Amino acid sequence: MLKIYNTLAREKQTFKPIVAGKVSMYVCGMTVYDFCHLGHARVMVVFDMVSRWLRASGYDVTYVRNITDIDDKIIKRAQENNESIAQLTQRFIDAMDEDAAKLGVVRPDIEPKATEFVDGMLGMIAALVDKGFAYPAANGDVFYAVNKFTGYGKLSGKSLEDLRAGERVEVDSFKRDPMDFVLWKAAKPGEPSWDSPWGKGRPGWHIECSAMSSHHLGQHFDIHGGGQDLQFPHHENEIAQSEAAHSHDGKPCQMVNYWMHNGFVRVDDEKMSKSLGNFFTIRTVLEKYDAEVVRFFILRAHYRSPLNYSDQHLDDAKSALTRLYTALRGADVMDAAVDWQHPQAARFKDAMDDDFNTPEALAVLFDLVNEVNRTRNADSLSLLKGLAGVLGLLQRKPDEFLQGETDGALDVEGLIQARLNAKKNKNFAEADAIRKQLAEAGIVLEDTPQGTTWRRA
Repeated sequence: MLKIYNTLAREKQTFKPIVAGKVSMYVCGMTVYDFCHLGHARVMVVFDMVSRWLRASGYDVTYVRNITDIDDKIIKRAQENNESIAQLTQRFIDAMDEDAAKLGVVRPDIEPKATEFVDGMLGMIAALVDKGFAYPAANGDVFYAVNKFTGYGKLSGKSLEDLRAGERVEVDSFKRDPMDFVLWKAAKPGEPSWDSPWGKGRPGWHIECSAMSSHHLGQHFDIHGGGQDLQFPHHENEIAQSEAAHSHDGKPCQMVNYWMHNGFVRVDDEKMSKSLGNFFTIRTVLEKYDAEVVRFFILRAHYRSPLNYSDQHLDDAKSALTRLYTALRGADVMDAAVDWQHPQAARFKDAMDDDFNTPEALAVLFDLVNEVNRTRNADSLSLLKGLAGVLGLLQRKPDEFLQGETDGALDVEGLIQARLNAKKNKNFAEADAIRKQLAEAGIVLEDTPQGTTWRRA
């Protein structure tokens, strides 16, 4: 049975879909005003992994990941670049898609853009005003009244009293409460705007996900995911908006059954972010490392744990992935369905069913590598490739990945052949010297009845 750590419940819970055999999942996507960084890569790869495992488990999955194509940062960047918002956002949507494809991320089933759902947002805001959960302000903005929603803070565990104590009330604020947040922003000169019952303006950030998720997945759906940084205030505000707007007879309608949040990517013990200036774009990282190495690096950590970025960690990931590919080298492995009754496959399944425990799942792959290197068993080779494929790994021919993975002028295959020739000629001192030379270069030889294979230490 699949268990998911539910942020809302603060515990692992057995997954029970709303509709048997089907899964509805919404993930907060990117704000497209710049190139994606490694933190964005983690969101894309993590929920791609989740979607893949749900499908491998037999579920019919509808995966929605939105695109924020209108907000303050986008408007500011377009003005700075002297280009239209549409030109700016499309350029970075294309770049995001290219980066995701290189990382082996399968496109979500649905990718709605915020600007395509303004009418839906207006309808939801009107419902909130009608039900007394929101109010128009004198400056043309519309605010959500947090004190009207009794469940506010249930996702983050924050109380309104504690939140207010940490807020500085704006002197000229049009809010009734410092914690109230904007649903609709009155138009400013030179900014894009839409007509509304409250005058020209544009939607706030939080309302877009409430409108798009309910449109595509309904008022109540299975899984909502995103980065840990979105837990508060974004996801907290989504719950308040959605459950209040869809309430019946004063009773809120539950929005989501399982909330999932991936951990931060950290650099020098600080969260990687554009605001801190310590971020690495996916493109920058891919100039130095193979994209599958980056994917492996992300999956090597549990999705809820912090992911520490460094060249050393990526180098370690490269060595580990090289070992996996080396085990497949020289074998004609056909894609085949995984036999989940196999003991190693059952271990893999148990790991993934335990809140998507990819570190344990990868450990199964390395146990299979040991078995393959020892026996070259065809079933083990096929299982290794099949299980790796569930995680979006080992999808290339081994030689395609391994070419150039050895050091400069070191001809590993040539030295292996020279060692074999030395052994045939009973020149064991030379054979031992070659093995030592390769070992010093980090190459481990495995002698099997089918021949000699190599891997990085």
